Amino acid sequence: MASGIGIRTATSTNGRTRGQLHIYDGEGKGKSQAALGVVLRTIGLGICEQQNTRVLLLRFLKGPGRAYDEDAAIEALQQGFPHLIDQVRTGRAEFFSAAEVTAFDRQEAQRGWDIAKGALASCLYSVLVLDELNPVLDLGLLDKDQVIKTMGQMPADVEIIATGRGAPRELTRLADLHSEICPHEHQSTADHRIGGIEIYSGEGKGKSTSALGKALQAIGRGISQDTSHRVLILQWLKGGQGYTEDAAIEALRQSYPHLVDHLRSGRDAIVWRGQQQPIDYVEAERAWEIARAAIGSGLYKTVILDELNPTVDLELLPVEPIVQTLLRKPKFTEVVITGRCKNLPSYFALANTHSEMVCHKHYAQQGVSLKRGVDY
Repeated sequence: MASGIGIRTATSTNGRTRGQLHIYDGEGKGKSQAALGVVLRTIGLGICEQQNTRVLLLRFLKGPGRAYDEDAAIEALQQGFPHLIDQVRTGRAEFFSAAEVTAFDRQEAQRGWDIAKGALASCLYSVLVLDELNPVLDLGLLDKDQVIKTMGQMPADVEIIATGRGAPRELTRLADLHSEICPHEHQSTADHRIGGIEIYSGEGKGKSTSALGKALQAIGRGISQDTSHRVLILQWLKGGQGYTEDAAIEALRQSYPHLVDHLRSGRDAIVWRGQQQPIDYVEAERAWEIARAAIGSGLYKTVILDELNPTVDLELLPVEPIVQTLLRKPKFTEVVITGRCKNLPSYFALANTHSEMVCHKHYAQQGVSLKRGVDY
């Protein structure tokens, strides 16, 4: 496998002639959220490695006059890292179909794409998030061939993240990473009405980054409402050092020290089924006791339980105490649970949002080495 890394957080391009293109599409929730989580992680690593990782957030089809879920997260990014984040919005606020496209829609899409091309040519940005580019192409608002040609020639040290439903086949063929986010509905009891529970599972990328985007969203809402929206990030199966989420979370804690708490648990090794050690059970239970108390306290707006799913799948924690804690959680406390698992635990039935990240394409398949903390 060639030396290199996946997500654009390194100092070397390893001989690549162009940068990387990552696509998050599908009907499920978490696409823009995952992109913002990647932005936070990139900024965190840039700060840690003393690299200038400037980011452009270019949002298509999201004109003024309407609020969007990710607005609060972007507000938190801009306030926390004002010298590293630029944002441009284009389009109108209303939803419209291909039959309802106007000249204004085409002009706004072209304006956004011209800005994107200028950003690529300037070499000022490490990451370009082209939010909702996929439906722009699907609606025929831009010349698809020209977009593909430009992306195929982007500088080697740039990463483009394209989001939205309906990614065209030509774009996914060019992509280095393609995660489809699929929604799931579960049969549940009336307890499902408690709300405020989101689960991100699956083999594809975007689970932990969606959770980071959710943390940004909670902090941003607190800023806009002049209230304290504290966030607790608990990570299982992530002992030792060198995880890139740590750099992202540390950057977040430096900007909002009174709003973010973070704890990792586990040993510095991959835990395999059938090879669990006593320390694995102890570490899993330690983190869960903290999670249980935090959820029940009502002190946190958002509690992120990162990699809880594989912890349960490995039978390091029982399911029923988790179910009971979620059933009793305060109404305004959000719980975000991440991680892949083969057997869906019963608490999935309590989630108001369950998005599965399906991996259609990964840069590891092209000889790019995986980086600890980014890919595993």
